[in-house]
Amino acid sequence: MSFEQNIRRVVPYVPGEQPNRPGMIKLNTNECPYPPSPRVAEALKGLEAKQLRLYSDPTAGELVRALADRYGVEPEQVFVGVGSDDVLAMAFLTFFNSERPILFPDITYSFYDVWAELFRIPYRTCPLRDDFSLRMEDYMQPNGGIVIPNPNAPTGLLERVENLEQIIAANPDSVVIIDEAYVDFGGESVLPLVDKYENLLVVQTFSKSRAMAGARIGFAIGSRKLIGYLNDVKFSFNSYTMSRMSLAVGRAAVEDETYFREITAKIVETREKSKRQLAALGFSFPDSKANFIFATHGRVNAEQIFMALRERNIYVRYFKKPRIDNYLRITVGTPEQMEALMEALREILNGSTDQ
Repeated sequence: MSFEQNIRRVVPYVPGEQPNRPGMIKLNTNECPYPPSPRVAEALKGLEAKQLRLYSDPTAGELVRALADRYGVEPEQVFVGVGSDDVLAMAFLTFFNSERPILFPDITYSFYDVWAELFRIPYRTCPLRDDFSLRMEDYMQPNGGIVIPNPNAPTGLLERVENLEQIIAANPDSVVIIDEAYVDFGGESVLPLVDKYENLLVVQTFSKSRAMAGARIGFAIGSRKLIGYLNDVKFSFNSYTMSRMSLAVGRAAVEDETYFREITAKIVETREKSKRQLAALGFSFPDSKANFIFATHGRVNAEQIFMALRERNIYVRYFKKPRIDNYLRITVGTPEQMEALMEALREILNGSTDQ
């Protein structure tokens, strides 16, 4: 008998490429193009190296309280983790323990099926319509839980809160997770519903709208009951998930609401201008409410454009997957970065032959 017979094997999630080339324009992993709040830099300066000999607060109290104040909930309704990936993984492990399959869209964040496979959770993907919107009826069948990103990734499409509430209300015996990683760029959050539906968990992240992908901070808000169960699993897994540094800078970022609103507004403004420019170049795309645009060209193949951009040191995301293999996911960068992208696209499209 080989030891490999007892190894848990999964097909891992493939993260976006992280190139490090001089002069590159990196628009492939939906990072914020602006730095974090100046208060984050101040918080970092206030940290003393000698403090690192001590464990961090296992309850993440200072960050939890700051988030509770910001979102108008009780601290007992807030859970934090090492990025929203950590929070979502803990939620899968905690809440999806049924023989019935969990449900999520067929075109969505590609970590969902990885977690399901890793934790041996049965799952079923629900096909999106041709316009990438949800089929509401697909989420009214018996299930062991539901996960819906809103806005969706990689499409950027936003579902109405009224539609999501129908799904939440129709599944009182299942936990419904709404993954709102991109909601701050023009979406409407379902957070006001957490006190109405005990089965609702809302997950957000600091990686996008708070410009802190490198700090690895995510959080969930839900009923006291759900958060209590999440904490039970966390303390059975790793009590000290958040570093002292992450707790300090996270609190500083949450408390600078003015800066948060400024940078998200700038990204939205650049996104809308970029949509107009892409449409003029012959691209079509869903009406993104995220910090990226999911675009396809009517004449030139997406993979061809992707490779031509790489040659020009411009990185976007290409998914070689069914239904979306002729789309590019383009992160919204600074106005200067987006102008450089548009100029490169003009050159590529003008130099291409008909497909």
